[in-house]
Amino acid sequence: MTMLRRLILGSLACLCCLSTSVLQAQEKELLIYCGITMVRPITELARQFEQTEKIKVAISQGGSEDLYQAAKRSKQGDIYFPGEPSYRDRHLAEGLLGYYQNVGYNQVAIVVPKGNPKQVKGDVRELLRKDLTLVIGNVESGSIGQETKRVLDKAGIYPKAVAKAALMMPDSRAINLALRRGEGDVALNWRATAFFPDNQPHLDVVNLDTRLAEPQALLLIQLSFSKQPALAKKFIDFAASPEGQAVFRKYGFLDNRTR
Repeated sequence: MTMLRRLILGSLACLCCLSTSVLQAQEKELLIYCGITMVRPITELARQFEQTEKIKVAISQGGSEDLYQAAKRSKQGDIYFPGEPSYRDRHLAEGLLGYYQNVGYNQVAIVVPKGNPKQVKGDVRELLRKDLTLVIGNVESGSIGQETKRVLDKAGIYPKAVAKAALMMPDSRAINLALRRGEGDVALNWRATAFFPDNQPHLDVVNLDTRLAEPQALLLIQLSFSKQPALAKKFIDFAASPEGQAVFRKYGFLDNRTR
């Protein structure tokens, strides 16, 4: 065998090994569809999981319904994490949602600018005050829109609130940004978001009666078409573990052992 031929065959062998390594690295990846509100804790848990499992965890964030539809169309990804359990109930019959764990609770509250300058009280009827500019979530796109409708329907004021709202935003992040920019005096939003480091200096929470603002379970759900089902389940169980729950508490969520 000539020297040139040996070099060529050696190069091909190296390329083959390299290609195999690249493919293996690509296969060792999780994609999580995560509602906007829960991005902070999921990102921290994903970075920890990457270190222990030596894989990459990608996060696609957005409104809960928009994310489900994106996963359904693409048939790509491993885990779906909506902002409330109604999304699982609504789409379960389609067969895309499998194993899941409760990893905490979301709870809606009135959110106001820091110091509550308009002295808003813990009653949803305060949202209808004529002197307040109201911001609420869009029911078609995100979990906070769904929960806003549920809470205000229960109070019998949802149509009035929609008619009064100056802005209807797609998700919890957009609602908080509107308040921070001075575009509203009051909003209904997920309580935990007001405690995020970038929001805490600018926003305050006015709590609602839990008989009306009932905590909503956060379900981390495996997608049936996951290419990494064992790793997806392992991540879900990690998020539900005491270690994972400490991260959720850190970002203002109720953990899965308390309501």
